[in-house]
Amino acid sequence: MLIGHRRLFEGSLGRWTDYRAIIALAAPITGIQLAQVALTTVDLAMMGLLGIAALAAGGLALLLYNQLRTMCVGMVTGVGNMVAAAAGRGEKRTGTGEIDQEARGEIRGYVRAAGAVATVTAVAGAAMLIGLGYALSWLGQDPAVLEPARTIIWTLAPGLIPMLWLNVLRQFAVGMRRAGSLLRVTLLSIGVNALLDAVFIFGWLGVPKLGLAGIGLATTLVQVWTFGTYLRMVRRDAVLGELLSVRVWRADHSTVIQIVRMGTPISLTYGAEAAITSIATLMMGGFGPVALAASNIVNQLAYIVYQVNIGLSQGSSILVSRTVGQGEWRKVRAIARRTFTIAVAFMTVIGALYLLFPQTVLAPFLGENRDDVTVVAASSTLLWFAIIQQYCKGSQNLCIGMLRGIGNTKAGMQSTLIGYFAVGVPAMALFGYGLDWRGPGVWLGLCLGFGATAALVWRRFSRQSAALKDRDRETLLATA
Repeated sequence: MLIGHRRLFEGSLGRWTDYRAIIALAAPITGIQLAQVALTTVDLAMMGLLGIAALAAGGLALLLYNQLRTMCVGMVTGVGNMVAAAAGRGEKRTGTGEIDQEARGEIRGYVRAAGAVATVTAVAGAAMLIGLGYALSWLGQDPAVLEPARTIIWTLAPGLIPMLWLNVLRQFAVGMRRAGSLLRVTLLSIGVNALLDAVFIFGWLGVPKLGLAGIGLATTLVQVWTFGTYLRMVRRDAVLGELLSVRVWRADHSTVIQIVRMGTPISLTYGAEAAITSIATLMMGGFGPVALAASNIVNQLAYIVYQVNIGLSQGSSILVSRTVGQGEWRKVRAIARRTFTIAVAFMTVIGALYLLFPQTVLAPFLGENRDDVTVVAASSTLLWFAIIQQYCKGSQNLCIGMLRGIGNTKAGMQSTLIGYFAVGVPAMALFGYGLDWRGPGVWLGLCLGFGATAALVWRRFSRQSAALKDRDRETLLATA
């Protein structure tokens, strides 16, 4: 009996160690994601001080910015997996847990090439963001909303460049499992951003009152500061500093192409995900400023929760890449199972908070409008749909991340195109306008789009991970 209890204890301890490995890798990434989102969350809260019109206009601008920011980040997201896989192969060759010189050369090449890709992508993204600010006039948006939205877009756009450089360093650090230092930097940047927002909004220290444009300028300046600070920290790191190479002009052409080929499907997947949210927001804008403001608030809340799933997705993805690099394919499904357990537990707790304390959850985003009954009521209703959305959207992101970990970036893109645009967008139009369910109808269609995509990517991951397990079994039999 004692032996049985001992085995049970050791099994439980082993399982907890496996969960802890996922959490240890995902937690810094989640913290980084939350800190990045906190920048725009603080911006949105500050906009509430300027009134409903500013909240609607600024929220629309931030939505477009987040969409392009997400697509730009997608172009370099695969670099973390490439670095992790190279490190895994290097560790396997040495058999000592240290990476060999061949892997070190690979990693330096990936960082250089990623820097080149990031520069071109960010410049293109900034130009596109500015262009979208003017294209919105063709989509039936209220002119009173568009004009102030354009002012903040102009000051937000340049920030895409240092932001993407920062993400190259971030993927490099995450791939090497040393992302914690970036968390400290991004947490500090939240306070700096809030201070600069106030300076530019209220005209402190003799600075002109810039309104919404000042909020965008504050975010851009913080991105520059964060990148510079983190670059200095990476250079001083004993492990990362040795492998860092910022000579982007010496990037290997074939490596650049490799990153672009891996990053393009990821970027398009992220873009499709952001696009369906943007389409939903544009539809909500057709129901007036109150509906748009309520949607912006709840979308930002859902976006905050989503960052935890992004952290788990990227953490498990990096873990899968390193595991595959070491040739241990059988562990992939176990990593997926544990990651889903953690994610579902977290989302359940958050959903309960939404249901039990809706006004408390919404209060930070309402500003001076917290007594506006129409905005509070509209936002409270949409919270119910946010709960459904976080399960669907979170599940699909976890599957896409683990597919990326085993080298498949195209499956996520294909599934999102079907789920979002063949199911989600038509459903939003039908429920929101066709059946005249207005805002709730649009959000119901949004949930259906995410749900359909989640089912498709789970099916693809299930089949591919099963094939990897069979491959591992055949390898073991061959070497027996």
